[in-house]
Order: sequence, then structure tokens, then C-alpha cells
Amino acid sequence: MRELIENIETRPANPLDIIEQYAIDNEWPFERVSEEELTAGLSGGWCDYHLWFLWRDDIQALQFSCAYDVKIPGARRGELFTLLSRINDSLPFGHYNLWKDDGVLMFRHTLLLRGTPGVCAEQLEDLLNTAVAENERYFPALQYVLWGGKTPDEAVELAMLETAGMA
Repeated sequence: MRELIENIETRPANPLDIIEQYAIDNEWPFERVSEEELTAGLSGGWCDYHLWFLWRDDIQALQFSCAYDVKIPGARRGELFTLLSRINDSLPFGHYNLWKDDGVLMFRHTLLLRGTPGVCAEQLEDLLNTAVAENERYFPALQYVLWGGKTPDEAVELAMLETAGMA
């Protein structure tokens, strides 16, 4: 069985080529660091986001991170971890993480592409749109916990409140 899989296995094209074109088309500042790495910047409604893509040809996976441009005070990290746990429970894919060394808050996801011809532009667009939409949606919850003195449960409840009508 393994021999059959090895004979029909294809290696996907480098998805960073599509991402680079997407960044150009959307006039995002970006840098193609190497054949395996691309970084870009994106302005959101609440803050700027730093996008990072890493193509892992060895495992045929695209790693993606979208970091908030926000400082996380060390004294509030306990509440922040609880908040991230609550948020992660509601995400359709990916997860939020806080890098312990430098306190960078980010949304992360990996696309596994082994055995496929590669990623399509629509998949990347969905990944980016979902990451930015979730970041925008939960940024107020982050602020409520870090600076507003709210509990993680209160912050998620307030962030998920749907507005109706027009002002």
C-alpha cells in the first residue's frame, strides 16, 4: 500500500508564490524573505497585523501566523490565557497563542497539502479573511481584559454581542 501511495504522491507547488501575488494585488507591504518564508503587513480596524507564512516542503505544509501589533503586560497574562482558551473554543479553525518569550499574541493555522496539487487562491483568501475577521472580532475582548478590568467570560460575552439595527 505504501508503495502505491509513493508512486502517485505529488508535491504541491510553493503556495508562497500565490500569496506574494495576492499581496501585490492588494498593495500590502511584504517581504519574500526566502523561497520558504514571506512576511506582510495589514492594517485592521483596531490595529496593524503582521502576517507570516512559512512553506515547509519537507512536510508539505503552509504555516501561517497573524500577530497583533499590541503589547501584552506580564501582570495580565493569566487572565489572557483564560480568555484565549474561551476564544479558541469558538473558532472554526486555527487557534490563538501567546509566545511566552516575547509576549506576541497571534492567530495560527497550518494547511496540510501533502498529496494535493497545491493550495488555491480561494483557500488562501478564506484563511486570511477568517484570521483578520476573528482578530477584529476579539480585539475588544482583549482590551476589556488587559485594560478594562473585565473577566475573560465578561470580555468574550461583550465581544460576541451582535448589534442590530442602525444608529
